[in-house]
Amino acid sequence: MIFNRRDSNLIFMKQFIFICFYSVLSLFVLGQKSRVAFAEGGSQVPDTSFWQEYHQGFSVGNDQGDNDVRSIAVDESSNVWIATASGIFIKDENKDTWTPVLDENSPGPAFSVIADKESGVWMGTWNGVYQFQDNELKKIEGVEAPVSVLCKSKEGIYALGPKGVWLYSNHHFQKKNYPIARSIQNAISDGNGGLWVATRVGLYHCSEKNTICYQDTTQLISAYVEDVALQTNGQLWAAGMGGVSIRMKNKMIRTLTSRDGLPTINVNCIDGAPDGTMWVGTLQGIVRYKPDGSHSLRFSRRWLMNDNVRDISFDAEGNAWIATAGGVSVIKKTKMTLASKEKFFYDLLMRRHIRAPWIAGQCHLSIAGDTTTWTPEDDDNDGEYTSNYLAMESFRYAVTKNEDAHNKALKAFNFLKLLQEITGTDGFFARTIVPSDWTTVHDGNKTYTEKQLADELVEDPRFKPVEKRWHKSADGKWLWKDDTSSDEMCGHMMGYFFFYELAADNTEKQMIRDHVKRIMDYLIANNYNFVDVDGSSTRWGVWSPDQLNRDPEWASEKSINSFELLAFLKFTYGITHDKKYQNEYLRLINKEGYLKNIATLNHTNPAWYIFFDETMNGYLFPILLRYEDDPAIRKVYEKSMDEWYAINQKTECPLFDFMYAYARHKNINPKNDIRFLTDTPLDLIDWHIDHRERENVKIVRYPTMEDIQVDKLPPASMRSTVRWDKNPWLAESGDPHVEREPVFWLLPYWMGRYLKIINK
Repeated sequence: MIFNRRDSNLIFMKQFIFICFYSVLSLFVLGQKSRVAFAEGGSQVPDTSFWQEYHQGFSVGNDQGDNDVRSIAVDESSNVWIATASGIFIKDENKDTWTPVLDENSPGPAFSVIADKESGVWMGTWNGVYQFQDNELKKIEGVEAPVSVLCKSKEGIYALGPKGVWLYSNHHFQKKNYPIARSIQNAISDGNGGLWVATRVGLYHCSEKNTICYQDTTQLISAYVEDVALQTNGQLWAAGMGGVSIRMKNKMIRTLTSRDGLPTINVNCIDGAPDGTMWVGTLQGIVRYKPDGSHSLRFSRRWLMNDNVRDISFDAEGNAWIATAGGVSVIKKTKMTLASKEKFFYDLLMRRHIRAPWIAGQCHLSIAGDTTTWTPEDDDNDGEYTSNYLAMESFRYAVTKNEDAHNKALKAFNFLKLLQEITGTDGFFARTIVPSDWTTVHDGNKTYTEKQLADELVEDPRFKPVEKRWHKSADGKWLWKDDTSSDEMCGHMMGYFFFYELAADNTEKQMIRDHVKRIMDYLIANNYNFVDVDGSSTRWGVWSPDQLNRDPEWASEKSINSFELLAFLKFTYGITHDKKYQNEYLRLINKEGYLKNIATLNHTNPAWYIFFDETMNGYLFPILLRYEDDPAIRKVYEKSMDEWYAINQKTECPLFDFMYAYARHKNINPKNDIRFLTDTPLDLIDWHIDHRERENVKIVRYPTMEDIQVDKLPPASMRSTVRWDKNPWLAESGDPHVEREPVFWLLPYWMGRYLKIINK
């Protein structure tokens, strides 16, 4: 069995509105630095403002019944009222706490709450109807409890339940003798003295004249109806088991099912937003259908307290207040531009995602999803992710000439350099470091028994038991982690490359040369294996021809590791002009066939495929295409990168697209990139995202190490993946105890600015 070679592993958001401009990019090289820019007259994507959605969630109380919310309403004063299994609660507009409304001796269960401008707030409960008006709460007699549905109309307030239907008018209830089923789920006024009633045995229209029941499949997708709503165009939407039936002029004109974006056929509720969008609540989240025919899904804890949506209401500002089985959610929106979004993310980066001595990485949330409980934490690939940060600051400096960006890039570089110095070796560098007083780290020291070791070796003959993984620095200040992988090496070299090309001054360039030379000399001295402090190569730091060309167990790494080593040597030669690196580079090509080895770089056996490798390739192509001047060899790299890009365009990854534009000086269509940057939530908690229960996607299995995937690429707002080395097609992933660093967004943003794809 081949194991995964890669051991690396609120809050403001909105529905985006933007205009996609198909850019005609004219890129050219500027002198020694190979700087890419638009030719004069080339078009750019203007940074147009868009609506950014964001979510705020509320736990109502400590009891389970408090958060079992069935109905929600917003009154004229913007107070929010809810009916729950425990009773009725109110949240004042200016507070985040919920106050019980009913007498403690008879609070719940409650089923329905509505707000009426003229008559106040009405509540339907297990023991009848309550009214709150002019700061007075009173029980309204005249109905038979329980009352599960309330409905306002021109003629008054309707109260419905299993015991019948009543109309409140002229200060009293009068029973209506409508011959309808008792399983009443919801009701709306038709605006003309009639009433539409949703039941689990059909849809009824009741009036003084007659009562009509719609049950036939030509009239409804299913007779099991949970809710009914009127769209502004006069269409009647009936929702329940099976999906949504849309009726017009007394006939069904179309249906909405999983084929039309519903994540499940089990629909609970419908409501129309002030802008004409219809919000459909299901057991698996909310789908919004715009008048123009487009739709979008909101699900998972990123957007909802629980995916089981029971009711939706809108306040005066158009915010959607949502009753769920796990509390109350509100989806708000604010105007943003990409530039203002950059400021938001950059501030977040500086506040929570830079730890000493200047490491850019994720943080830990001791309470899942609660960013007030954050603490810094280590990550297996802190070096790689900080290298992404180094590249980002380098691009930011290249665009703005802001010394702050330059100084921070230098800090990141010095951390990466420290990773080598701290090991006390001639060139080996650590994965990461933490202060020596930390008592909790990931992947701590471990002792293997002979039996455990035998198990591991049988499963994977390349397994390396690393028992002492963490070491104390000579000065006693730090603990550093060994067994550094090839992934870390790729990330480091990418960061050094962009720092050297875009931001480093002459003194700093010499520092980069010296540092890279030290690492590469160490590799050469150890036959291109990354030798750890124990005297043997690390688990994944293997580039030697002895392994890649002559050990069958390394067949899975032959292509990519050959590619990596050629990039490392070419980079070192490109910045130092020391011919020994070029000679080694040519020897590996001519004597060991490393250039031929990379022929399968983009056509790896499925059993060996992992998305992480695509990112590593993206890191290194710009290096090879910057420094390779041999036409024949360069042609191989160009062809390989073109193939890589063609394959990975489906990923709609702005980092990949902009790396390609940078390295190949090619025009790209940035539509998907701008959409990703726009659609990315501001909430970077790694919420658990599970697509497996959605009926509007297909789960596919490939003979790869990441086999459980979805057939459609989720938009940024529906992914847990917020690192470019993680597979965005994964069907299930996420850890809400983690908040990711926003570098994944900031790096392509500044690359887009540098390439003049994004106009300020």
